[in-house]
Amino acid sequence: MTSAKWGPVGVGVATGFLSGLFGVGGGILMVPCLVLLLGMEQRRAHGTSLGAMVLISASALGGFLLEGSVAWLPGLLIFAGSSVGVTVGTSLLDQVPIRSLRVGFALLLLATAARFLAFAPDTDGHSDITVALAFAYVACGLATGLLSGTMGVGGGVIMIPALILLFGFVDPTAKGTSLLVILPTAIIGTLRNRRSGNIDPKSALAVGASGVASAFVGALGASALSPRLSGILFAILLIVSAVQMLRHANDPPPPSEAV
Repeated sequence: MTSAKWGPVGVGVATGFLSGLFGVGGGILMVPCLVLLLGMEQRRAHGTSLGAMVLISASALGGFLLEGSVAWLPGLLIFAGSSVGVTVGTSLLDQVPIRSLRVGFALLLLATAARFLAFAPDTDGHSDITVALAFAYVACGLATGLLSGTMGVGGGVIMIPALILLFGFVDPTAKGTSLLVILPTAIIGTLRNRRSGNIDPKSALAVGASGVASAFVGALGASALSPRLSGILFAILLIVSAVQMLRHANDPPPPSEAV
């Protein structure tokens, strides 16, 4: 089997495991891999990442459901906002310059790395739903959806810090609830990207299917890894990916995939 065929498999296995372990969609690693390793055009990489995320996040969510680490009502409220945000975000994808996408994505990775390097706060679980809290969850979802649509990520890089720092979630429940929102958000974004042509369906299926097993394993192992250690390891991956993105910020898209 050629390296071109092995590439999507490797990307899927690695990003699937990270998705399960950290409760994110996997796009924070998937997009740089699709662009830098597989030579995919930036916009298509973002859309393809979101497509692969459907299978990966579904598998990872299954692991957290088995552990009982999902807050259903907060998750549904966040999704109410993200369903609107992802619709707007995918509409903006064709209007944002390639360099801006790369630089913006790198800055997002660095900001997320800073969060994971910070000491984890002491939390005792999320509060009961009030009207104000419900609106706050919807607003969080709106920001998550915008990020998903424009950056090709599931939005966990916003959701998990917000759920822990702002809403008092314990780490496992924040991850499981994040995946509960990521799954339907990724489906909506993928359908819109398919209509606009910002997706490689075969690559999305190959990457997503390759990450199903590793995502489930990662989710089951999430509780075994201390939050502090997992945060440090994840931050290192984010920083490496961000540096690579900034190094290639001004590179032209591959001629065969120029938009």
